[in-house]
Amino acid sequence: MSNQKNRSPWTWVPTLYLFQGIPYSIVMVTSGLIYKTMGVSIASFAFWTSLLYLPWAIKPLWSPYIDVVSTKRNWVIWTQLFLGVAFIAAGSVMQLPFFYSLSLAVFALIAISSASHDIAADGFYMIALDQHNQAFFVGIRSTFYRIAMLTAMGLVPIIAGSIQQNTGLKGRTFEARSVTSEEYTSFDPGQINIQQKEGKPALLIFPENLQVPVFKAGKSNLDSAVVYIALSAPPEKGETVVVNVTRRSGSKDIDISKNQTGRFELTSENWNKPVAASIKVNHNLSEKTSTEFLITAGNIASSWTVSLGVLGLFLLALAVYNKFLLPKPEVTVSSQKISWSVYKEVFISFFTKPGIIPALIFFLLYRLGESQLVKVATPFLVDTRSSGGIGLSAAQYGIVYGTLGMICLTLGGIMGGVAAARFGLKRMIWIMALCMNIPISVYIYLSFLQPMPGDLSIYAAIALEQFGYGFGFTAYMLFMLNFVGESKYKTAEYAIGTSLMALGMMLPGMISGTMKEMLGYQHFFIYVILCSIPGIIAIKFLKIDPAFGIKKKD
Repeated sequence: MSNQKNRSPWTWVPTLYLFQGIPYSIVMVTSGLIYKTMGVSIASFAFWTSLLYLPWAIKPLWSPYIDVVSTKRNWVIWTQLFLGVAFIAAGSVMQLPFFYSLSLAVFALIAISSASHDIAADGFYMIALDQHNQAFFVGIRSTFYRIAMLTAMGLVPIIAGSIQQNTGLKGRTFEARSVTSEEYTSFDPGQINIQQKEGKPALLIFPENLQVPVFKAGKSNLDSAVVYIALSAPPEKGETVVVNVTRRSGSKDIDISKNQTGRFELTSENWNKPVAASIKVNHNLSEKTSTEFLITAGNIASSWTVSLGVLGLFLLALAVYNKFLLPKPEVTVSSQKISWSVYKEVFISFFTKPGIIPALIFFLLYRLGESQLVKVATPFLVDTRSSGGIGLSAAQYGIVYGTLGMICLTLGGIMGGVAAARFGLKRMIWIMALCMNIPISVYIYLSFLQPMPGDLSIYAAIALEQFGYGFGFTAYMLFMLNFVGESKYKTAEYAIGTSLMALGMMLPGMISGTMKEMLGYQHFFIYVILCSIPGIIAIKFLKIDPAFGIKKKD
């Protein structure tokens, strides 16, 4: 028992927060990709998946229940086991005709359970570690939470995409080549004559080499061409072949028209009636170029069944690991009954703390700039240079953010925790705030100078910004721990703090795209820097224990 009680936090803090980040990322982000590829309308799944955010936003309403019923350790273990099984169930229902409603119901259960797990995990973190270790490991926990997000938003779709490309019908490619309006010859769909062939259907493309006219203002308004897709034979009755058209390589200035998704459905009724995919050139394109497109018709439902099933098994393995490795701190299980008086006591305790007004401003505004940057940074890095972006390829983006960015984010988070544990939060919070927000200015540099893809300055800029973010975000998590302190209901009060953090990310993020469209990339990044000022000013008025985070002498 003694060994388990004194177990090193390195054995369980990383896995606890690796687990915490995955369900949230799947339900809030990856679910949109799942439903888009499964043919659900954007208007429908955007509404319902946004509604699934509710359990995280209102988790303070049931956090007192978790605070007084059973132990935080039990809540963590049982919610983890449930979530692992739930993801396997979510993958299984993808094969059913009414998968949409069933999967939404499963995702709703995952959202509620995940929000409960978050409350218990954060509470366990506070009771299992002293203040010094809470400060030291806060960077570690936030780093593994981000790794979890990359797992959910990167690895799971990669598994699904690989299955989609290697199952179903054999994929086909076609080239789209830009030509001048004088050279352009439109393809006549009347030339298409499909004769049914024996055996399994195959993808047909008309034409296989597509000409797309370059737009010339005042001379020619032509800027797009159409490629037609059909099957060589009908699928089985009742079977739907989902065809996806994606840009594979080449110039980003030739792409699928914005009013199309690149997704089409072919059945035994319309297999020989070609569907039309519109390919358009950027109006700023002035030279000849080409792009290769990939057409796939893999088993999409099976791909999500497998990828979500693998994820579920991984979560179950993490749950078993945590069951044996989580320490057992000495805690007293309360027999207090949950009543409105408990909720009242929790909220009164939180909202009557000294310095609550500047604390609320800090919770809501400290990430005002970063919350909007995170929504626009990726489109900027991969957008075409003629549209103001950098034009990184998928591989280059993966190296910049997925590898170098993650290393620097990890180092920043670790260094932030170490610095706070040595010097205390009060001395470090100003430095952390500046380290988080000043590096955003690298995007101003990138947007004005637009260095070529592969330029070392791009890698240096992203490395600096990610390191600064990892180092500076530590201040946010530490202040939340400091503000809650040794309250009777510190788990429930910490949940209120994380809900405020969620609102501080959600609300600005909702307007970030509109602001970018209004301002353009260059002025948007200047605007983001200005948004960081209110949160920094709020620091001056925060009440912070000078000794918080510093190791106490025996």
